[in-house]
Amino acid sequence: MLNPVDPTTTPAWKRLTELHDTMTPDLRAWFADDPERTERFSYELGDLYVDLSKNLLTDDVRDALAELAEQVDVPGRRDAMYAGEHINITEDRAVLHTALRRPATDSLSVDGQDVVDDVHEVLEKIYAFARRVRSGEWTGITGKPIKTVVNIGIGGSDLGPVMVYEALKPYVQKGLQCRFISNIDPTDCAEKVADLDPETTLFIIASKTFTTLETLTNARMARDWFLAALQAKGIETDGAIAKHFVAVSTALDKVAEFGIDPANAFGFWNWVGGRYSVDSAVGTVLAVAIGPENFADFLSGFHTVDEHFATKAPAENVPMLMGLLNVWYVNFFKAGSHAILPYAQYLHRFPAYLQQLTMESNGKSVRWDGSPVTTETGEVFWGEPGTNGQHAFYQLIHQGTQLIPADFIAVANPAHPTKDGGVDVHELFLSNYLAQTAALAFGKTADEVRAEGTAEEIVPARVFAGNRPTTSILAPALTPAVVGELIALYEHITFTQGIVWGIDSFDQWGVELGKKLALEIAPAVQGDEEALVGQDASTRGLIARYRSLRR
Repeated sequence: MLNPVDPTTTPAWKRLTELHDTMTPDLRAWFADDPERTERFSYELGDLYVDLSKNLLTDDVRDALAELAEQVDVPGRRDAMYAGEHINITEDRAVLHTALRRPATDSLSVDGQDVVDDVHEVLEKIYAFARRVRSGEWTGITGKPIKTVVNIGIGGSDLGPVMVYEALKPYVQKGLQCRFISNIDPTDCAEKVADLDPETTLFIIASKTFTTLETLTNARMARDWFLAALQAKGIETDGAIAKHFVAVSTALDKVAEFGIDPANAFGFWNWVGGRYSVDSAVGTVLAVAIGPENFADFLSGFHTVDEHFATKAPAENVPMLMGLLNVWYVNFFKAGSHAILPYAQYLHRFPAYLQQLTMESNGKSVRWDGSPVTTETGEVFWGEPGTNGQHAFYQLIHQGTQLIPADFIAVANPAHPTKDGGVDVHELFLSNYLAQTAALAFGKTADEVRAEGTAEEIVPARVFAGNRPTTSILAPALTPAVVGELIALYEHITFTQGIVWGIDSFDQWGVELGKKLALEIAPAVQGDEEALVGQDASTRGLIARYRSLRR
């Protein structure tokens, strides 16, 4: 892998600096003077309509951003990723989440193995399992069909499945429900299993190595609850684990030690990063919930965006342009955060999902060759759905001192069309989606405020500066394919930013130190005085206070 190109040394970066320094953003004037602006900066991406026209974007800026992509070789790095080159430098791994959604007719040899064949072999195994559970053929220890599937994982083994399950709830088979346990706080496991019937509950333990501390701790707690609940009902427990627990893992020996039949373990590969894994075996819980056909549509949505990203030139490449726009805001406008605002209640976990995807990927301060970065990297991604956010934090976006780019996501056809006194409630909802981006773009001048009869002394408080950048994304409905398209869109946005900054977006060493220290501190918390002495003064003080409070 070639060393990264320092973006600040490129002609395009110099041009962008000049454009920023001479720019006085005026979206009102830009729209008024250019009737074709919306059409020129709007794009079709599969089922998604993406309107970039309310961004701080001109033709010159777009062209300079496209040139930047070429000069730091985003297209070349993209092609290397798709080809299976080991672009995850620090772990010496290929990065092939795009292979997870390639059709079975494709072929891709990586390290001497056809990974597409491997993917579809696992997919067929998952689909066969899902059909057995959904049809009632798979039964528990007492012969009853499964009614609840509990997925136990953390990070990418939880955030993706939870988000997609919530997004696609209308597609979940009637009579079947899924729950998700991730937090090592024992409350999470206790609450999720408290009202379940052990005879009709199936657990999926998702851990590639079957060693993840949080996941295995929760799995053991779930197993203890399950066996105790069966015994309380007078049911024999011999062989029960194999009937009620399956695994998403490649560590078949550890799976067997736990009591799970290795035949019921679904594997994936080291070229699948956790936060890029929802379309791998990690999505087994989703295949059960929504069915193999819908899961295949979900994968097709990813692939649609993958093909666009792989073939379009930077100036017409939607994920690349959106990633470049994020660079524009972070590095030239010093934006520190990015809001994700879905006007679709079923996408209420999408901002949390993107937090891991983007911040675990691009929260780096060294480049892939080990040298320090030359620019700011990463943004804080955050958000809430629909009008809830309007009554919480939109004040900061509209009138605060920080520039916060925001992505607004909506669907034309809701899962639950409803009228209130003859008024279509979804259209009322979408009116807010449209109004907010207009208000952020065009604002409200002091003269407009005065014209409403506002007292002069409060005119300044009611002025909206405008020129707050937003992207609008609109889909026909929240289908499996659309959810796949949305995820792939942001995967490739994240990739683009990482390449511009010269960082390895596919490792996550920053999460390791805290996990290691937790294992070292645990004995001190549990009463080991020698371990306690080895801690810093603050940690010792907190442990002492904890002990005094613990009943």
